[in-house]
Amino acid sequence: MINIKQTSISLTFSFLVFYFSFLILIATSCAAQPLSNKKQYSRQDTLRGTITPERAWWDVLRYDLQVTPDYATKTIRGKNRLTIRVKTPSDKMQIDLQEPLIIDSIFLVVNAGSASGGKTNLAFQQEGNAWFVTMPALTDNSTQVIEVSYHGKPREAVRAPWDGGWIWSKDKQGRPWMTVACQGLGASVWYPCKDHQSDEPDNGASLSIIVPDSLMGVANGRLEAKTPNNNGTTTYTWQVKNPINNYNIIPYIGKYVTWHEDFAGEKGKLDCDYWVLDYDLDKAKKQFRQAPAMLKCFEYWFGPYPFYEDGYKLVEAPHLGMEHQSAVAYGNGFQNGYLGRDLSASGWGNKWDFIIVHESGHEWFANSITTNDIADMWVHEGFTNYSETLFTTCEFGVEAGNAYCIGTRQLIQNDIPIIGTYGVNQEGSGDMYYKGGNLLHLIRQLINNDSTFRGILRGLNKTWYHKTVTTKEVEDYISRQSNIDLSKVFDQYLRTTQIPVLEYSIKGKDLKFRFTNCIKGFSMPVKVKLSNEEKWIRVNEEWTIISGNASTANFNVDKNFYINAKKVNWQ
Repeated sequence: MINIKQTSISLTFSFLVFYFSFLILIATSCAAQPLSNKKQYSRQDTLRGTITPERAWWDVLRYDLQVTPDYATKTIRGKNRLTIRVKTPSDKMQIDLQEPLIIDSIFLVVNAGSASGGKTNLAFQQEGNAWFVTMPALTDNSTQVIEVSYHGKPREAVRAPWDGGWIWSKDKQGRPWMTVACQGLGASVWYPCKDHQSDEPDNGASLSIIVPDSLMGVANGRLEAKTPNNNGTTTYTWQVKNPINNYNIIPYIGKYVTWHEDFAGEKGKLDCDYWVLDYDLDKAKKQFRQAPAMLKCFEYWFGPYPFYEDGYKLVEAPHLGMEHQSAVAYGNGFQNGYLGRDLSASGWGNKWDFIIVHESGHEWFANSITTNDIADMWVHEGFTNYSETLFTTCEFGVEAGNAYCIGTRQLIQNDIPIIGTYGVNQEGSGDMYYKGGNLLHLIRQLINNDSTFRGILRGLNKTWYHKTVTTKEVEDYISRQSNIDLSKVFDQYLRTTQIPVLEYSIKGKDLKFRFTNCIKGFSMPVKVKLSNEEKWIRVNEEWTIISGNASTANFNVDKNFYINAKKVNWQ
């Protein structure tokens, strides 16, 4: 998500100047849940962000989760069955559940699913947000079921989705409206799990939501059962067949209505279902007409929608939006732009609904391709930011897409590097959005062949389909497939805050140029206009002189290249 505050459109000119200055200042400080860039890390940070020995020996195969919220007391109670594969047995298991939630019991379920099954009570100890379970002797490569029951008052979101947690809201008619947003903060803010991006449940998950009969529970995947409990509540059970990120498993509870449509996609019929509050149905049916165009564009550039088995959903939420897999959260007010605004100031960003496009783009980058460590989250946000440019291109042409991308540069802070600190659940700069998108736009120019560039995007989605990945793997793949060594380009833009400066000087008909403000060994071809003619020049740290072609009239760097240009005196 992007951290920009909504303001009135009736602004005086002087306040407009202040507003846009403020916009630039804050816009890129956010990610889904921004974390402070601490220089000192605690043991809790390490327990959260590292594959500890107590996490390493087991692999998550499936979550079967049940939750009952109590709106009046803002509490929940629930149970999670973790189906796991034992890689190498250990006597200690780490399960994550954030304070102030409390684990009541942990059982090893013996012969789960059979009539002869039973439960063995397991002892456990709490250390902050990590709970360490004493395990019996288990067999290598065996499948086991761990059942965790818990209750309590989960952390409440103060400013969802950026400051995440459980959301206890009301709709316009005063009825309860509940959900969760927890990227970055972690799924363990509301249910017990292995809260690390590198381990997704390979065989999917189910979520059973027990709610008052007057409300409806919606979640990821497909509705498997609606079961009246004959006590004033109903259980809605949803199931996801594909691997899913922990933070993407989300309940939505409210007075929902729904409609269905089929999308003719690359893999056949894709079920598209839309869930909105009852009084928003007409507005939603009009606004959500953009979804098929988005799906068509992204399937062209990225490959087939990654979750045909689970369908595609937009679900109205009491916050701006999030990329919850197969149940994308939507809260943009049924209007184009970002809460009605064009973030690029190019004129193109208010011609489509930002949340439909951006959050759905995450189905490919974040949900299907997921980074092992949150420090590499630019792979989620940079590629998805660039999906906005590609959608603009699909709808309005290449020049429109270029203008949109270039326009977003005003929002780049260059405060800290995009890559965060590994092993402590720490993301880098919010520049992972706009700077990440402009890095990909730059790489597209260097490749100089949209067929190749599109092949790389589709190839990424095929190679790491439903898998986790590191930035190094993504970087190496792009270099390999483009047949261009882009290692210095990635280092420059991901690991420093320096934007290369192309210094140039003209003397008569001679031109000389070089890069400054760059890492050692940085070199790159750049498209320029020289004497009213487009040319490619190879620029590095040393002065290069071209004789007999320059004039004092024209030397311009192609604006699609995210670099700065500076004319200097000939020396």
